Formats: sequence, structure tokens, C-alpha cells
Amino acid sequence: MIVWALDFALVAVAIAVALTGWRLLTGPEPTDRVLALDTLYINTVGLVILLGMRLGSDLLFEAALVIAMLGFIGTVAFARFLARGDVIE
Repeated sequence: MIVWALDFALVAVAIAVALTGWRLLTGPEPTDRVLALDTLYINTVGLVILLGMRLGSDLLFEAALVIAMLGFIGTVAFARFLARGDVIE
């Protein structure tokens, strides 16, 4: 029963990743793209965690942590670039 729930969650989060990727590519405003990037890495973290639960792999949980850290740094840098025009002062 838990396997079905994990499979359903994997499919749902994969659809969310695809829709967020679409918004990232076609966002009308740059701020929409920053928000899509932020949502994309959060969805990717969720997808990796669900996959780790499904496969029973501890390595995927560490990968999710690395994705979360890099995603946060990337979102902050991208937002700062759009706001100021540069990332490093």
C-alpha cells in the first residue's frame, strides 16, 4: 500500500517539476522566472526524497540536502542579479 502512495507522489511531483520548468522557460517577467527557479529546486528536493524513500537509499537524502543548499544560493544570486545588476559587490 505504501508503494502505491509513493508512486503516486512521485508522479505528482514529477508533473509539478514539469509545469514549473515550463514557467521557468516561458515566464513573462523575470520575477516569475526567479520564483519558478525557487519552486523548481524545492520540487526537485521533494522528488529526490521520495525516490530515496522508494528505493531505500540513504545517498539520495544527502543529494537532496546538496540540491537544497545549491538551490537556495542560486535563487539568492539570481534575485540579487535582477535587483542590482551584479551578484558580487
